[in-house]
Amino acid sequence: MNEKDHFEEYEQKEQEYKEMGSPQVKLVPFKVESLQTETNEIPFGVSLHQAPEIWADGEKGDGIVIAVLDTGIDVDHPDLKPNIIGGRNFTAEGWGHDQFDDKNGHGTHVAGTISANGKIKGVAPESKILALKVLDRHGSGNYYSIIEGIRYATNWKGANGERVRIISMSLGGTYNDPQMEKAILDACSKGIIVVVASGNEGDGNPETLERSYPALYNECVTVGACDENKKIAYFSNEHLQVDVTGAGVDVLSTYPKSTYARLSGTSMATPHISGILALLIKLGETKFRRELTESEIFGLLTQVCCSLGYKASTEGNGFPELTRFFENC
Repeated sequence: MNEKDHFEEYEQKEQEYKEMGSPQVKLVPFKVESLQTETNEIPFGVSLHQAPEIWADGEKGDGIVIAVLDTGIDVDHPDLKPNIIGGRNFTAEGWGHDQFDDKNGHGTHVAGTISANGKIKGVAPESKILALKVLDRHGSGNYYSIIEGIRYATNWKGANGERVRIISMSLGGTYNDPQMEKAILDACSKGIIVVVASGNEGDGNPETLERSYPALYNECVTVGACDENKKIAYFSNEHLQVDVTGAGVDVLSTYPKSTYARLSGTSMATPHISGILALLIKLGETKFRRELTESEIFGLLTQVCCSLGYKASTEGNGFPELTRFFENC
């Protein structure tokens, strides 16, 4: 499909969804805390989730492919470039399906928390990123783009037979789209675990429950956020589908133009959990000597969680600490 046809398809589908009363999907709101050109550290969230202890045992996520559905990725960032296995553009922005460069910054930051391997380290620094651009430079997109991105990730095959094991989405909307849920169900049925942000509309009151999709789908691993002291972030959505809590306040990661930034949001907590799952898949499949199912992978995640002392609607199963794998699994 050429660029003109791609743009027309996007516009047509966007109009169809508008006529159905479907609003746009947007990035989960996030806050840029600071920007910097140099760094040389392991971000606090990576350490707090105990990833370095797993690296020391020889596991860094090699061979695990995570599809990041977001604003694209800075394909030239030195901390990310070696781990980008491919990508595709599902928006009208750019010059073709192979143009998935990040013009926003969010997708690059998310990808870095998962698999950066340079001046900073992601949780799983040898995992691979499939960058699926489903949101434009403004952080907006339509449900058609998200659905097509999920379907693409579900059926993707790499040059050496690789396939996606994890889908990571730090985005959301108020519309409950049955086609999006079906696409997620299809991904789960093929052994892919889908990780999503709970949302940043929280009011700090556990008695009021916030609504956002795909966070409210039972099939997803829905992620809330906490700070460096493991205190739940005031903005983190609370609802009955929260599964786990990840580091999500003042998180350092990669940013466009080969820079770095500190961002806050459940968007930042989500890739921590995606990286943790990459390590758990490797640990679990080494131990059990077989491929694990999506439900078994989720089971490993819950077994490494420790409670932070909040209600389940706030923290889910709690905060994952990776060394608990050797104690509980």
